[in-house]
Amino acid sequence: MAFLDGSVVNLALPAISRDLGGGLVVQQWVVDAYLLTLGALILVAGSLSDQFGRVRVLQWGLAGFTATSVLCGFAWSAEVLIVARGLQGIAGALLVPSSLALIVTVFAGPAQALAIGRWSAWTSGAIVAAPLLGGLSVDVLTWRVIFFINVVPAIAVWPVLRRLRGLDHGRIPGSRIDLLGTLLAVIGLGGTVYALIESGSKGWAAPQVWVPLAAGVLGLAAFLVHEARTPYPMMPLRLFAVRNFGWGNLATTAVYGALSLGFFVLGLYLQQVAGLGATAAGFALLPPTLMLLLLSSRVGALAGRFGPRWFMAGGPLLCAAGFVLMTGVEIPLDYAGQILAGLLVFGLGLSLTVAPLTAAILGAVEPEEAGIGSAVNNAVARIAGLLTIAFAGAITGPAVTTAGLQRTMAVTAALFLAGALISAVGIRNPPVTDGQPA
Repeated sequence: MAFLDGSVVNLALPAISRDLGGGLVVQQWVVDAYLLTLGALILVAGSLSDQFGRVRVLQWGLAGFTATSVLCGFAWSAEVLIVARGLQGIAGALLVPSSLALIVTVFAGPAQALAIGRWSAWTSGAIVAAPLLGGLSVDVLTWRVIFFINVVPAIAVWPVLRRLRGLDHGRIPGSRIDLLGTLLAVIGLGGTVYALIESGSKGWAAPQVWVPLAAGVLGLAAFLVHEARTPYPMMPLRLFAVRNFGWGNLATTAVYGALSLGFFVLGLYLQQVAGLGATAAGFALLPPTLMLLLLSSRVGALAGRFGPRWFMAGGPLLCAAGFVLMTGVEIPLDYAGQILAGLLVFGLGLSLTVAPLTAAILGAVEPEEAGIGSAVNNAVARIAGLLTIAFAGAITGPAVTTAGLQRTMAVTAALFLAGALISAVGIRNPPVTDGQPA
């Protein structure tokens, strides 16, 4: 649910603009309001997960996510929808680290690698498959359905969570929630993202841009200083000294920033320039999702056996090649010749990347810190997407065009290439014991 709603609106954005008004800036904010609160609060959510129990925090998040999804569906203006999306991101932040930390708590060894592979397949698949759901909703019913539909899985999952409550542990004595760190993260991210989005229409010299940018940069700097000094950090900086955790999160920044930017702009282009309907555009973007669902579990198991390093290096390299193939897009659109081949190469690369990346990072932290480790990695991924989408206007221009799409595909490929190089240089396979990584 949390990953799906990060990108389910992508192909619904033109319909939302027609109903509620606003151009590219509103479209960016409908996506980024969710990613902003999700990325800023997912860190403190990881701390909550470690302190109060994975399942309990999942229940809190599920209840809040359902309520805010209904509010999004009933939004009567662009402003109301943006605010509701921000609230939805707060609830979504409670879902992500707890779900993955629960897997790490329950499974170990090869079974854990396989479980993480399945988790990665469904979560990453949701990011890529979400446009199809959004497109079908727009063409068959209304864009509002993409939010109301969240009620169905919430009702289905709730009884399961109740049965899992026995897995929760008690609160860690003497621990606290890092409220100041949370506030600084929100200020730092909010100011920076607001400036990036508004710079496209107002220019960098406008006080409405440089003032929040300065506040955001200062907020992020203060956040890092605070996290280094506080005894109860929401983002323990010492974790980044662990090689695979630190380098893995650098790779995450490049890979997920590329993923969010590429599909945000490509989804808009297929509708607003190429003239595809929302459903047709959704089906056009579906092949990578199918490949993820088919391959990620198997790749996760292989990475558990042979180590993640070369999967994490080769996968993003193939992703980059896929987007390079899509730089030749022209109008009239030739889907088979200009898009499909690139998506297939990209889908194979993403399938090789996501499960080993997640396993490498979580394998680098102690099991009792799985919640905060998962939270940090997911925050990095969401913030990377948040910033690249905020910067999309500077790459494409005020409106998506063929030239703007070609620039975006090139930038996306460069980010994936950076992820491949980071992984090859920085990631190390764990030592092998009895034929399996220790």
